[in-house]
Amino acid sequence: MTVLHLRKNRNRRVEFEIIESTRVNGADYILVTTDDTTIYDSENDDDDSEAVFILKDTAAPESEEALYEFVDDEEELDAVFKIFEQLLDDE
Repeated sequence: MTVLHLRKNRNRRVEFEIIESTRVNGADYILVTTDDTTIYDSENDDDDSEAVFILKDTAAPESEEALYEFVDDEEELDAVFKIFEQLLDDE
């Protein structure tokens, strides 16, 4: 299992498990999940499935370190999610 730590509000670390990664149109994306329910509204979860998030590496191309941010654009989110679904179905 690959684990990624992100800082939330600059003072708290949130641990994510990386499920899958891909590259689309030159950008790197990761599909992650977490047990930390403070980053999403778990009261509105109608089922027992895990919450997943798509993060995009927004670091400059010459940077040696990744800088991941949540994908907020609905169109981009839908397109990348479909790719992750295909990748996971192939496994």
